[in-house]
Amino acid sequence: MGEKLGEKGITVVTAVITSVILTAIVVGAAVYVTKPAAEEVEVEKECVLAIEHFSPIAGTTWSGAHDRAAERIAEKYPSVEYIYREEIGPDLTNSTAEALIADEGADIVVGNAEFMGMPLADIAADYPDVYFVSIIASDLTTKRNFIRFFPRQYEALYLEGLIAGALTETGNIGIVSAFPCVQVCRRQAGFYLGIMDAAELLGKDITLYVKYVGDWYLPTDEAEIARTLVDTYNCDVITQQTDSGSPLDVAEEKEIWFIGKDMDIVGEYGWSSTETVAVSFDTRWEVGYEMMIKSWIAGDRNPQTILYPGMDRSMILADGTVEYTVDIMNDGKVGVEAISPSARPLIDNRIVELVENRREQMIGGSWDPFFVHELRSNGTGLELPGLPIPAKGTVVKPANEVPSDEWLLSKFNFDLEGMEILE
Repeated sequence: MGEKLGEKGITVVTAVITSVILTAIVVGAAVYVTKPAAEEVEVEKECVLAIEHFSPIAGTTWSGAHDRAAERIAEKYPSVEYIYREEIGPDLTNSTAEALIADEGADIVVGNAEFMGMPLADIAADYPDVYFVSIIASDLTTKRNFIRFFPRQYEALYLEGLIAGALTETGNIGIVSAFPCVQVCRRQAGFYLGIMDAAELLGKDITLYVKYVGDWYLPTDEAEIARTLVDTYNCDVITQQTDSGSPLDVAEEKEIWFIGKDMDIVGEYGWSSTETVAVSFDTRWEVGYEMMIKSWIAGDRNPQTILYPGMDRSMILADGTVEYTVDIMNDGKVGVEAISPSARPLIDNRIVELVENRREQMIGGSWDPFFVHELRSNGTGLELPGLPIPAKGTVVKPANEVPSDEWLLSKFNFDLEGMEILE
């Protein structure tokens, strides 16, 4: 929906309001409804964006991406000030937030992970003019001024899966993963659907192996699992759903392909090179932050409280670059140009064309892997309160049916049939 604009305490706000048009696009026998793009608003009222990072910023793709997002917002909007604190656990979330509000005038306070962002709900009513924000893992609790946010990373992960499926020669791909949770199940499913579409197109037999570490950041254990995937399961392409650089180090050591996560790890951090990193996906959290800032600037007392933007939502950076919420990226390049120049000759042109076409369709809002594909349970995953893991072979979501945002964000608790979940 377009942001509402008002005069409540606003010094100067210039805005262009256009009508919202929902476009229905026929895909197969079903209809997929696109979402409106963000409106450009000139932000002149002062706003203080505060982010509580659960981890250090330096050398991390998660907090690093959030920090980069806020810096880009501040660069585009000089009236927006970015302040932050690092390594904030749930026991410090609210006291930190209250200090940021009292001492530095924070107007929007973000907890950049669910486990430490959720306590903000407890103080939201005490500060009715402040927006509080927590990243979503699976809990969808909201309040009038307590916003939940996550990007549709699975869209870019699907494209990564196409590339990984084309690159594997052994037919074995591995994921060093954190632990079963809705966020991980959903992201791994997007990657797996891409692999399976590549396998079908190329006539390959491909197996995806997943082995859990038990937490997001355990570098030694992550390295051990990465080596197991390569040495025991003959994986020649690996990726991760963890946060350390150890799986990448192992890929470099073993001279196999690595698929990156969360940021353009080669271009942003100089980690490894395109000789090892075939492609990464890059998350632009600033797209969601811009949505919140526009709403706060407009004086909206009832902002949208579940934000789940995908590739069909974009932001124009200060230098005029148009960036989508998520995208494939590598060494500063985007789209099919992000595929490693060393990997490109090894990838069938049909896959390159499919990556390009699917990316364009997702940017246009006319295609989504979770809409087109059926989602059939592997019988593994995570049992949630009142929501058991669906039995193996159960079609939880038929093909050409739109899953709700609520279901994707809070109830996708199973692996897809065919995935090999290792003990």
